[in-house]
Amino acid sequence: MLGTILIFLFAALIGVAALLWGYRLFLVLLPIWGFFAGLWLSVTGTTILLGESFLWTVTGLIIGVVIGLVAAVLSYLFYTIGVAIFAGAIGGMLGSAFMVILGLDPGFLTTLVTIASAVLVALLALIWNLQRYIITALTSLGGAALLVTAFLLLFGQVNLPAVQAGNLLEPIFTSSWVWILTFLVLFVVGFVFQIRRDREYQFSKEQYIENWG
Repeated sequence: MLGTILIFLFAALIGVAALLWGYRLFLVLLPIWGFFAGLWLSVTGTTILLGESFLWTVTGLIIGVVIGLVAAVLSYLFYTIGVAIFAGAIGGMLGSAFMVILGLDPGFLTTLVTIASAVLVALLALIWNLQRYIITALTSLGGAALLVTAFLLLFGQVNLPAVQAGNLLEPIFTSSWVWILTFLVLFVVGFVFQIRRDREYQFSKEQYIENWG
């Protein structure tokens, strides 16, 4: 129980930060999101190739953490790679969640849609004049998903293995309409709040490098 509460507090804290201050804190959150994005990508890849049982072996967990750490380091060293990893992971989650909404089981089509959506969102995020809106949307989306999933975990609506092994959006879209509506409202509120407040704020690659020193 204590572990669940600690995970809830950590996820809720990161979720609120991403939801309301995601764009301004992007240079701080990027390596952190890079780690979780790399971890999710490795988990998804090994599940597709080797089956879900592989995830719960020591080797599977070590591979996931190592890839997550590599992604975090790359996000720290190379701004563009960090943006692409982060955007690709969120895009993949969106594609996977969409297939769940349609009621399709994991398979070739689901995998194809997940990969295609990950690549598409990553490419959109690399277009400079769209980055403000893409980053704001993705941080609001990620923050809303983390926040709602944290409460689902706290209230016993989803278990920890399901969160660790899957898509953050899947537990939301397979739960009641109340949680789905809560997620959508949080996402819209976060996106509008950030766009309105950060209208004059300029975020650049140079700032990222300068702040990290």
